Amino acid sequence: MSSTEPRHTALDALHRSLGATMTDFAGWDMPLRYGSERDEHLAVRTKAGLFDLSHMGEITVTGPQAAQLLNFALVGNIASVGVGRARYTMICRADGGILDDLIVYRLGETEYMVVANASNAQVVLDALVERSAGFDAEVRDDRDNYALIAVQGPKSPGILASLTDAHLDGLKYYAGLPGTVAGVPALIARTGYTGEDGFELFVAPGDAEKLWQALTEAGAPVGLVPCGLSCRDTLRLEAGMPLYGHELSTSLTPFDAGLGRVVKFEKEGDFVGREALQEAAARAAENPPRVLVGLVAEGRRVPRAGYAVVAGGEVIGEVTSGAPSPTLGKPIAMAYVDATHAAPGTEGVGVDIRGSHEPYEVVALPFYKRQK
Repeated sequence: MSSTEPRHTALDALHRSLGATMTDFAGWDMPLRYGSERDEHLAVRTKAGLFDLSHMGEITVTGPQAAQLLNFALVGNIASVGVGRARYTMICRADGGILDDLIVYRLGETEYMVVANASNAQVVLDALVERSAGFDAEVRDDRDNYALIAVQGPKSPGILASLTDAHLDGLKYYAGLPGTVAGVPALIARTGYTGEDGFELFVAPGDAEKLWQALTEAGAPVGLVPCGLSCRDTLRLEAGMPLYGHELSTSLTPFDAGLGRVVKFEKEGDFVGREALQEAAARAAENPPRVLVGLVAEGRRVPRAGYAVVAGGEVIGEVTSGAPSPTLGKPIAMAYVDATHAAPGTEGVGVDIRGSHEPYEVVALPFYKRQK
């Protein structure tokens, strides 16, 4: 098989049978949409949606010094994560640039699962292997051992509860527990990337189709629909969640991205990027970097990543993500802008859309917050 051939998830045939529009994403053939992106988006906001996320990169870290290795390799304090809990963190280069944002699950006393973005999974794996030198810990590529199915939306707890005896009520946000769903062994996690309540189910690839069908049947009475990557992007954009390659990159440190809180200088021992990140933190405190803000269009034209943000004829920032918002009914964007123009309600801000300066309102992120 040539390296240009896209990889297929265990649910590939099922997506095609459902009439999905497929697209290449990070070397995987993935469903972009099944029908209307807007309908899929609104289903997740009001009922429930089912996603195949098997392209994500699972890396298992085990051994007596697994926690120390992860504390050294990542910017967060992973040793302080309790068994059964998860943490959002980042892996940075020695110069502080963000290699990827990650979720780390502590599965046992000496066992962790690192979940990387599909586009960066190999980079993260290579970095962890390299950084493991000298630690009594093993880094294992588990990407082929998992399929990942997510059910997201206000109806998702009820749908999942009908298929498992796992104690979902006790499963907090950013936690994971082993259980059985529709007779299938699964790691049940409650994280999500849509701004809604929901669950991710890590299962063996051979069990993925059975689980998808069971969730589809259990969710049908309450309006669950299969959802593609397109609505996942508009959902995370409304929820103000960063996407690697858009809001995050190697040219930005966590402090440049407004996510300095994930860097834990107080943890024991050295970690990769510590010195550069301390300098970045000091710089950010003295001379605030551009700030990630929300922009809401006054007109109908949709801003796209890379478009300039302008004020008074000057370029003051750049759009990182933009799309029509099904929930707000208007085009929205996330953008890094100069701190002087970052306050919500700042007047006179526009986006240069093909030479025309379209007016935009600066708003605080997120655009959408679910009612608890």
